[in-house]
Amino acid sequence: SSRPRRRVNPGFQGQLKLYEAMGCAVDTGSVLYKRYRLEMLSERFSEPQDLPREVFAVDPTTVCQTSNMEVLYRCRKCRRALFRSSSILSHMEGMGPTAFAHKRITESAQLSGNGQEKCTSYFIEPVQWMEPALLGVMEGQLLCPKCTSKLGSFSWRGDQCSCGRWVTPAFQIHKSRVDEVRTLPVGNFQTAKT
Repeated sequence: SSRPRRRVNPGFQGQLKLYEAMGCAVDTGSVLYKRYRLEMLSERFSEPQDLPREVFAVDPTTVCQTSNMEVLYRCRKCRRALFRSSSILSHMEGMGPTAFAHKRITESAQLSGNGQEKCTSYFIEPVQWMEPALLGVMEGQLLCPKCTSKLGSFSWRGDQCSCGRWVTPAFQIHKSRVDEVRTLPVGNFQTAKT
């Protein structure tokens, strides 16, 4: 009479690996933790109606103070602050044009794209100003809350980055629609560089 083999739940193993990657401490500010939390939410909700408040990053217009190292991203059209560099959720680079086999990319198009930046968008955590657009729908456009110009899109099911990587869930802001604003210390004064 042999005993049946016991296996550890793969979800629990994933949580242990995440805990180890965060240095054996729960760091709610970690990009790894934020991505994990969003993935769990996307699996749990078929149509997100009531999202927990802690899912949303603070709207940069409600906070006056920024750290010297943090980059602020503004709408290119109206200059409204949209998100901070701490809200960007990085991802591993995909296979590039070969990942888009369904779009039949030609060899000449693959060769001409070698000098360009692979990721043309920022994938970020949801920010408070996005909440009205996200509730009750699985995907849609992300519009600037001030001038309503199109910034990008979102999908709780995920979306493909221009580098070929599938990101789930995806809150995608096109780099061409925002400007980076870095704060540089000059003597005792701070000036913004755009």
